[in-house]
Amino acid sequence: MLNAEIAKTFKSGVQVKASLSLPPGPSVTVLFGVSGAGKTTLLRCIAGLEQLTAGKIVFSGQVWADVSKRRHMPTQKRPIGYLFQDYALFPHLNVRDNIGFGIHHLASGVRSERIRTTAATLQIEDLLERQPDELSGGQQQRVALARVLVREPGLLLLDEPLSALDGVARDHVRAELARLLRRLQIPAIIVTHDWVDALTLGDRLHVMSRGVVLQEGSPQDVFAKPQYAEVASVVGMENLVVGHVRERTADVLKLQVGTAELYAADPKGDHTDYFVCIRGENVTLETVRAGQSSARNNLRGRVKEISAAGSLMKVIVDVGFEIVALVTHQAVMDMQLSPGVEVFAVFKASAVHLIPRTV
Repeated sequence: MLNAEIAKTFKSGVQVKASLSLPPGPSVTVLFGVSGAGKTTLLRCIAGLEQLTAGKIVFSGQVWADVSKRRHMPTQKRPIGYLFQDYALFPHLNVRDNIGFGIHHLASGVRSERIRTTAATLQIEDLLERQPDELSGGQQQRVALARVLVREPGLLLLDEPLSALDGVARDHVRAELARLLRRLQIPAIIVTHDWVDALTLGDRLHVMSRGVVLQEGSPQDVFAKPQYAEVASVVGMENLVVGHVRERTADVLKLQVGTAELYAADPKGDHTDYFVCIRGENVTLETVRAGQSSARNNLRGRVKEISAAGSLMKVIVDVGFEIVALVTHQAVMDMQLSPGVEVFAVFKASAVHLIPRTV
């Protein structure tokens, strides 16, 4: 469907270099990373809003860009729909005219029918006569998406489509967008720095940092098993510490982390130092010590800090190194947790993901 080898160098010296391949069919690919990772530049290159320094972009057999042949197809000739971060609705036009803005070249009857059917698809027929400032954030997004879809694009490009929303509104619109993308059956590329967006919306995930793609795969696999410490950091791995192998027994490693020892499944190989990754939601807290084994870690420590983390509570415990547990507010109350309280951080050896430390 899409095969892109993209290199873009700016006058400042900043470089973006990435390979991107989309399979045939209506998959959703997420470009994920922190601000400045190069995600939007990559999207703009695909859209034709930035010219490549080197490389080639081919979509469904059609060459959109090829630096070696000095070919650059203008944005308006590429069968794309580009949804900007701020939706960019025209404030002086009602919803009907906003949607139809890009299809003035069509005959009046055809244009009206295209607007009507697109509005019906996105369930905004009752909003057609309203002005943008009369719409909620979710409604504005659907109108902006309708303006994109009315052109019948072959590829959707969405740049931080939820960044203008906060809290409950963001959660609602995210779920709505996920349903829409599944229903529309159009391949899409979405830029986001939010891991919930990535997990909710994406079929494939490309993690970017400093202008390059570090890792790709299903969102679940990348978040659970990052291949690099930098990816672990980018995808929000709450616990990322350095460990040294003390003992290898069968398929289990005993690692020294700070002044503590913990068990992890042996990834094999001859490495002796690893980045130790543990998801906060995989750490439970208990007030009574259970039996420790090579399959289950049970580390004694004291609570250092408690803070809110969305719908959960983030509890930092000093167990010889600082470990983060994500628990419910009710759990904090039931265990009467506060700084200084002794607890046990419990997690399975299989919940520990190890990345070889090569330097």
